[in-house]
Amino acid sequence: MPEVVVHGRKPDVWACGYCHRAEGTGGPENTSLAGLPAAYIIQQMADFKSGVRKTSVPQRVPPATMIAVAKATTPAEVEAAAAYFSSLSLKPLIRVIESELAPKTEVRGWHLAALKGDEKEPVGQRVIEMPEDLEQFVSRDSRSHFIAYVPLGSIQKGKELATTGGAGKTVQCTICHGPELKGLGPIPGIAGRSPSYLVRQLFDFREGTRAGISSALMKPTVEHLTIEDMIALAAYAASLTP
Repeated sequence: MPEVVVHGRKPDVWACGYCHRAEGTGGPENTSLAGLPAAYIIQQMADFKSGVRKTSVPQRVPPATMIAVAKATTPAEVEAAAAYFSSLSLKPLIRVIESELAPKTEVRGWHLAALKGDEKEPVGQRVIEMPEDLEQFVSRDSRSHFIAYVPLGSIQKGKELATTGGAGKTVQCTICHGPELKGLGPIPGIAGRSPSYLVRQLFDFREGTRAGISSALMKPTVEHLTIEDMIALAAYAASLTP
């Protein structure tokens, strides 16, 4: 494991493994890096550093931290981290459940956590993603698993959008990301990744706050998507085996 992943470099470069975990599994508040193409990781770091990749919610600490870290890292550190994370395989860690109700939650450290007890709340048009074992997750354990509650019918709707384009509403995700959404060449796999993260990225692409080389390819995919569509696509992708 490279030094930049284990310890980072004081004062400005946080250890990659602190937020993204030692095995690149990440969490709902950021992203999983395991199995992403090295060239893709390097390009995203360059986009963060140059300012073309931003966020629609600039007050969120995780992306603001990522931008600051990217500006402070050296090319050698980025290449070492990219080579390491791309050599790993993403584990199947997310269980997607379609439901009208989910456990009542609260915000804990930029992600949701279930409250004690049996109280429920409506899912509505949301992704409610949380660690199965909160203590394990906040201890930065790469073996943490997650549950994502999504609206009823989301997975099938997402599958239709991803595989057919939804009668012209979007472009088939499978064209670039592969038939099982596991990626093709430099195009990242999105199967089995956090649906919370996927929705945020689709929204940022649509709003133009995430630019860069890939944004031109993503624009026709996202420009007509509603939030409901984004949730469905994310639910479907997250339900697949990485």
